[in-house]
Amino acid sequence: MPSSSRTALVEDLMGRFPEVPREAVIKEDLLRGGMAFDESALSGSIGGATGDVKPKSYFIFSFDHRTLPELGAAALNRPPEEVVLTGGPYGLRRTVVSVRVNPDSPYVVRGGEDGTLGLYLDGARIADVGLPPMPEYYRHQLSNGKSVMEVAPTIQWGYLIYLTVFRVCQYFGAKEECQFCDINHNWRQHKAAGRPYTGVKPVEEVLEALEIIDRYDTAGVSRAYTLTGGSITSQVGGRDEADFYGHYAKAIEERFPGRWTGKVVAQALPREDVQRFHDYGIRIYHPNFEVWDRRLFQLHCPGKERYVGRDEWHRRILDSAEVFGPRNVIPNFVAGIEMAEPFGFTKVSEAIDSTTEGLRFFMSNGVVPRFTTWCPEPTTPLGKANPLGAPLEYHIRLLQAYRATLEEFGLNSPPGYGPAGPGRAVFSVSSFMDSLEGLEEETTV
Repeated sequence: MPSSSRTALVEDLMGRFPEVPREAVIKEDLLRGGMAFDESALSGSIGGATGDVKPKSYFIFSFDHRTLPELGAAALNRPPEEVVLTGGPYGLRRTVVSVRVNPDSPYVVRGGEDGTLGLYLDGARIADVGLPPMPEYYRHQLSNGKSVMEVAPTIQWGYLIYLTVFRVCQYFGAKEECQFCDINHNWRQHKAAGRPYTGVKPVEEVLEALEIIDRYDTAGVSRAYTLTGGSITSQVGGRDEADFYGHYAKAIEERFPGRWTGKVVAQALPREDVQRFHDYGIRIYHPNFEVWDRRLFQLHCPGKERYVGRDEWHRRILDSAEVFGPRNVIPNFVAGIEMAEPFGFTKVSEAIDSTTEGLRFFMSNGVVPRFTTWCPEPTTPLGKANPLGAPLEYHIRLLQAYRATLEEFGLNSPPGYGPAGPGRAVFSVSSFMDSLEGLEEETTV
């Protein structure tokens, strides 16, 4: 769709789905299609310890529509980690959006005549843009010279510490890698560019980085940490997946008892392994199911299908709810890959029906999934075949279906994501929290 018609499409969807916050419509379009940056809007920081703006950390995936060599100035002078949108002709309430760079996007962040940054769509300013301030803890190095941003970056406007402690995945190659995931390529491109990008983060480095964050985050903005990385099908450092990720949690909870809510993103593991996560101090478990449809799971997640299988994956998710409690099991899916060519649904209504079936399956058991908005990264099979991602209408109707299903089963927003509702949400990689005004879960877990 040519950029000149993007405004018309956005406003049409705002009119057709008035129950979905306008903020969410804009945010979903930015997440699915990316944003471009004028050079004046870039941070000018590669290392992450200078300047006034918190730069993009590439905390696990690239979340870009181009490779680093193709990004030009946005590769040399990092874009911000996130932006916050306010005001403009749509009267946007404060909206935090993860930055996904696309030089060809009709959305451009640049300075206006008065010098203030704005978001421009089809040449018209539609919002004021705020940039995340450089946190004090980013200005301090570990004793070995590594930056805090490299070891323990924060996202969601500082709410979440994202600990990607294993930066590659043992599902490797075309027959095993998830077809939408660029974790392995992202590691390769950062190494090729000469950037620091530690493959396995030693637990001592993680603890030292957390000590710096704890010391300088005097306002207590950081509230949770996520332990994650690639899937482990054999061992890393002599440890299986549960023990590898779990031993970080054990060390963190022993050093900082109760300071942050501990979360782990890992495969759907057998109950005894899940129990180990809980025993180590983890309180929220994310065994991501990626896509609901059986055929698409088999095609898009060949390694997970081969090693575990879809039905067993779902059984393990429900088993884990007996360990953590249903509300603390929050499996993610990648919203949009349902419609990815050549195998996905061709009609928005069919994709929504399929995804809603999955939502009802989990929510009927008290488990509330969440989702990230698919960014079609160019080095992935699905990204190459679908550079424009899924239709914006799919993402808007998903927000509608998600809320309706929550209400059907009398559930609230999942814990560990900060506040819910437009103007309050900080979760930056989808709009599901922005669209749940009045359905906020209590903050404790």
